[in-house]
Amino acid sequence: EVHVVESGGGLVQAGGSLRLSCAASGFTLDDYAIGWFRQAPGKEREEVSCINKRDGMIHFANSVKGRFAVPSDNAKNTVYLQMNSLKPEDTAVYYCAVRGYGLGCSGYGCCSIGFMDYWGKGTLVTVSS
Repeated sequence: EVHVVESGGGLVQAGGSLRLSCAASGFTLDDYAIGWFRQAPGKEREEVSCINKRDGMIHFANSVKGRFAVPSDNAKNTVYLQMNSLKPEDTAVYYCAVRGYGLGCSGYGCCSIGFMDYWGKGTLVTVSS
């Protein structure tokens, strides 16, 4: 059975750091494009980062570029979202989702919200000012 589970959320002061984890079971993360998304209260879900190893591409939203990174641990079948220099506007529920490399999955377009195959339940990040 396929599962994607996020963890690592919490409360942090502005300027601080958090590392979220996206652990996969039932499949190998390397075989999928991986997206990190977030949804702030009252706002639509948005893409934070897209990892497309097949095409050798990693994308970050402009709002997090230079502050966030996506290291991974293949032995643990886990991808991380390393968040540094956090701002109050980063407050949101963060989700990890994956999409198989198939028809329509090309480049950064692999992480289109409506086309992801499996989603985690999300983890809440709150950044206080």
